[in-house]
Amino acid sequence: MDLHLRDQHILITGGSKGIGLACAEAFLQEGARVTLVSRDAGNLARARERLAAHGAHRIHTHAADLRDANAAQAALDAAEAAMGAVDVLVNSAGAAKRTPAPELTPQAWQDAMQAKYFSYIHMIDPTIKRMAQRGRGNIVNVVGNGGKVASPIHLPGGAANAALMLASAGLAAAYGPQGIRVNAINPGATRTERLQEGLSADARAQGIGTDEAMQRAVARIPLGRMAEPEEIARAVLFLASDAASYVTGVCMTMDGAASPIVV
Repeated sequence: MDLHLRDQHILITGGSKGIGLACAEAFLQEGARVTLVSRDAGNLARARERLAAHGAHRIHTHAADLRDANAAQAALDAAEAAMGAVDVLVNSAGAAKRTPAPELTPQAWQDAMQAKYFSYIHMIDPTIKRMAQRGRGNIVNVVGNGGKVASPIHLPGGAANAALMLASAGLAAAYGPQGIRVNAINPGATRTERLQEGLSADARAQGIGTDEAMQRAVARIPLGRMAEPEEIARAVLFLASDAASYVTGVCMTMDGAASPIVV
């Protein structure tokens, strides 16, 4: 199926590793141009090297801490100067630290909102306004299932995710008349670099080792395994494409039916 993504400019936050990097590779395979934004210049350099076989001229990178609204604005300006107007924004940056509830502090809650919620909002705000001026655009937010199902080791991050889910649905309604679609994907446990942090926090909370925490986590998933980043990326591509032209305001769960709930 032709997803009609060729030559489109895709800006991916958190694009240097994990789900973001898998998205970058998938979009490049479809003939798109990509801008990768990440805080770590070293990670960006390694990502660019890995993706270069798909055409280095179609890859732009920019290091920025998206907890700073001015840095996000500068990243967008640099991306559009290098690659043209952004057609699709994929947010996969920001990671709230997983912490068992007894270890939480008020600062931990604030840090989670800055790391996850505001890192997304700071990039969404200027981008969606430019898209509105052009009368077209597409945003896919990779959020996380912690926003739907509260976890005792991920409460601040889950609260940030829940806020992003509401923002995604609300922005879809607000900007639909300007030709913009906004959707969210909520992955469950996914085999990325961040997985070990979550397993460690889960192990501390339960008083078990990380190997046992992994076994228990997999046992809770009806499909019998965790997701691969590439599987999440394929869903992102669908939502970003013309194949999903009437899909907007959706928060799609991808957790292998670990939480079999309707809403």
